[in-house]
Amino acid sequence: MNYWLVKSEPSTYAWEKLLKEKKVTWDGVRNYAARNNLQAMKKGDLVLFYHSNEGLNIVGIAKVLKEHFPDPTIDDPRWVAVELGPNKTLKKPVTLETCKGDKVLSSMVFVKIGRLSVSPVTPEEFDRVMELSGIK
Repeated sequence: MNYWLVKSEPSTYAWEKLLKEKKVTWDGVRNYAARNNLQAMKKGDLVLFYHSNEGLNIVGIAKVLKEHFPDPTIDDPRWVAVELGPNKTLKKPVTLETCKGDKVLSSMVFVKIGRLSVSPVTPEEFDRVMELSGIK
């Protein structure tokens, strides 16, 4: 299993909306590195859900329900989307400030490359987020 992180502004698509809708097509990604990460996602992979701009914290864990397919928002085969569903809400959100100050999390791709909307997460980083959130 692989781990990932996706970012969304709560005013655009909030974790609470995913909980209500039960699944979402994660589309509209127009960065090649982020696109490559979407293409690498496998069904069952776990995805940290990060609220950007408003909140600045990891709030939940989603699961990849459907591997990459053509992005329905554009007629261009270079761009892809995946389908995500909610897995678990974190007991305690993990803030960006906490990530930046943590020995394990400070090297996360999403911390180092802040503009990347879809990024990989190592198993060690995922476990640390779970520990800080009160899940493990």
